[in-house]
Amino acid sequence: HQLSAPRYERERVEEGSGTNFPRLDITVQPKRGSAVLWPSVLSADPTSMDPRTHHQALKVEKGVKFAANAWIHLYDFKIPNVWGCTGAFG
Repeated sequence: HQLSAPRYERERVEEGSGTNFPRLDITVQPKRGSAVLWPSVLSADPTSMDPRTHHQALKVEKGVKFAANAWIHLYDFKIPNVWGCTGAFG
């Protein structure tokens, strides 16, 4: 699991484009030059995903969106990533 998911915003969005966390009922609106960081795992058990932080990008209604994501992992992710979700190469 990834520990956190920072998102760096470089946007020229005039309308729309927030990051929505439906289970928390919040939307973070983009601001050029800002970064948003949220945990993806539970504090009490960093090997378990925190379902509250499921999120979605909202549609850009007007303007242009540029963003970059970075993922911070607790353990080596490269080897397990080769196996994928099914546990088989593919």
